[in-house]
This record gives sequence, C-alpha cells and structure tokens, in this order.
Amino acid sequence: MDLTERFLNYTKFDTQSSEDSTSVPSTPKQMVFAEYLKKELESEGLHDVELDGKGYIYATLPSNIKEEVPTIGFISHYDTSPDCSGANVKPQIVSNYNGGEILLSEGIISSPKKFPELMHHIGEDLIVTDGHTLLGADDKAGIAEIVQAMCYLRDHKEIRHGDIRIVFNPDEEIGMGAHHFDVEKFGCEWAYTMDGGDVGELEFENFNAASAKIIIKGISVHPGYAKGKMVNANALAAEFANMLPTDETPETTEGYQGFYHLLGIQSNIEEAKMSYIIRDHDRDNFEDRKRFIKRCVDMMNDKYGEGTVTCELKDQYYNMKEKIDPQMHVIDVVLHAMQACEVAPKVKPIRGGTDGAQLSFKGLPCPNIFAGGVNFHGPYEFVSIQSMQKAMEVIVKICSIVADFNS
Repeated sequence: MDLTERFLNYTKFDTQSSEDSTSVPSTPKQMVFAEYLKKELESEGLHDVELDGKGYIYATLPSNIKEEVPTIGFISHYDTSPDCSGANVKPQIVSNYNGGEILLSEGIISSPKKFPELMHHIGEDLIVTDGHTLLGADDKAGIAEIVQAMCYLRDHKEIRHGDIRIVFNPDEEIGMGAHHFDVEKFGCEWAYTMDGGDVGELEFENFNAASAKIIIKGISVHPGYAKGKMVNANALAAEFANMLPTDETPETTEGYQGFYHLLGIQSNIEEAKMSYIIRDHDRDNFEDRKRFIKRCVDMMNDKYGEGTVTCELKDQYYNMKEKIDPQMHVIDVVLHAMQACEVAPKVKPIRGGTDGAQLSFKGLPCPNIFAGGVNFHGPYEFVSIQSMQKAMEVIVKICSIVADFNS
C-alpha cells in the first residue's frame, strides 16, 4: 500500500469527536477506526501493538542496531473536528494542479482568490473534498505518514535506527487527546506530533489556554410590569461581551497576539450562559487576561448585585516552549532532517495547541511537525501528495539521525 492509498483508505472512516460527550473516546465510531488501525499495524509487522480501553494505540518498530540510542516517538490523532461533518468523505485527486479554480461539486469552488495557499502547490497533486465534508488530513495524513515511514524503515534495513515508538490517539480536536496518554508506557526520551499544516512547518511554541464559563442570573417579570423588577440576562450578556476589548479577538489578531474568543451564548431572560476561550503566548499576559475576566465579573456584580454573574475559569494547556528550550537538541534533529530532505523549515508559533503541548508538561518534550494539510476543519481542506511524501521522508531521516546521536 502506498502513502496516498493508505491515506485515502483512512478517510473512509468517520471519526468525528464530540465536545458534548463524557465517554473516552468521545464517540464510539472512533474506536471502530482504532480497531482497524491496530490490525493494520499488526499486519505490517510492528511489535508490541496495543489498543487500550480508551482508544490509544501503542506500537514499536524495534531497533536494528546494537548501540544504545534514545528511544523516540511519533504521535498523531485520528479524530476529526466537530466543526464539520466527517461522514461519507469523498476525496478527489487534482493531478498537476495548474493554479486555477477547483470545482469540488456543482456550485462549490475552491479558489486561490479565497485560499491563496493553493498557489504554493502549483504542479503538485492535491487531494480535495467534494465540498460537503472535511477531508480529515488533520490528522489522518499524519497517521499515514508515520505508518508509511515505519514500513519504509522495515523494508530498508540499511537505514540505521533505534527503537521507534508510535501512538495514535482519540479526541485531540476537543482538547482531550493527551489526557489519558500513558507517558511511562510510551517510554520515549522525546517525541514529535505529526499534526502541523503546510510543508516545512515546525512548531514548538503554542498558546497558553484557558476556558471561561460565564453564567448570568436574571429575573423574569411580565414586561408590562417589569420596571424596577426585571433583570434581563440577555442584555447583561451583551453588556459583558462589550466590556472585552474588540481589538483582541481571533479575527483581529495574528502571530504572537493573544485574544478573547466568545464561542457561544445560550440565553433567555432568566439565564445566560457564555462560553469563552482565552489565549496568549506570554504566560504573564495570559494570567493578566484571566484576571481581567474576573474583574469584569466583579464590576457586573457591583452594578447588579452579588451573585448575578459567576465565572468558572479553567486552564487547558500551557506554552510548550518553556519545556522545549532546555532541550533544543529535539528541535535541532528536525532542522537537520528537513535540510537533508530539501524542506525549507518554517518555524512559527502555533495559534492554538496540540497534544504535544500537554505531553511536554507531562515530561515528554513533543514539538509539532507538518503533516501537509491546509484549511483544516472545513470543506475546503486539502493536502498535497508531495507534501505528505516529504513529511514521511522527514520522519525517516529523524530516525536515522537519532541512530547516530551518541556517536
């Protein structure tokens, strides 16, 4: 099975995760794919293949050298985003892309005018959707690349490598991918998530992240007799939202700039529930943002009475940079591998988070490498076959470099 065939086969599985679930994995259909992957890894000859009860798949490609070298790992998640359907994905291959518009389905066009990233892939073979679902390159491309790299190393015994561990996990898209990850069982000195975007991307800085649940209590009274009695939670929710800076939202920020993001509101006169996420690369600014949310709550309660507004703040993950900086050899290995594979590195901060961020704080340094997909979480997602091939080559080269790590 070649890399493209392997990826296309994976897209047949609907593995969408769910934020509303309390089970692990969050959706039963994820475990269906996990069972398939377990059998595939076994059939490809990997060792120690294990699928635990929470959907985490562990496997090993044993060392082919006598020297003791660091055991490293590669990680990808198999769930797809709740933001867009992952059922009945119908991928299409656009061979030798010419830089023009791509007709996905009748009336649905992917255009470089709207998605200029397409222009970076002229002459390449693109896998696109039919415009009705996401593709699932986030992160089934990563899985395909890792499996293909392990098969390549298995078949090319002249390439020296130590023990290589892999893990495929559920529920990354809902922020739960690392929660049940057994770092001790994984047994690696460091690892890489293959979960980045376009070719060359290397990420070891990410947002510090928190969620904020705002609950506003109102008082419902007949509007004809409401003077001095009614407290309209709808109006208070709008007032609270307007207290936050309008130039610090996702749609107004980039690079290292942080933001407050209102995910949703459920509201009536008696009660309003507001869901926010808070993001910042700088830890001090991150803490300031959380304190500002609390001050806004206090100001609302000073105005409308204690207990009118309550807030539940919860940290989600932190910037992995503080854990990677003391071990920059983890990054140097990737940079050398990219250079050897003629891939221009694009080192940049993640305006989001990965499982690797949480794993880095669990004692497993884990930066993020490109998997090749673009326009994740929507029907205009695509991946270049050539980009996937480069990602696979980088994995192989990393393994080779680490084999000579102590020589």
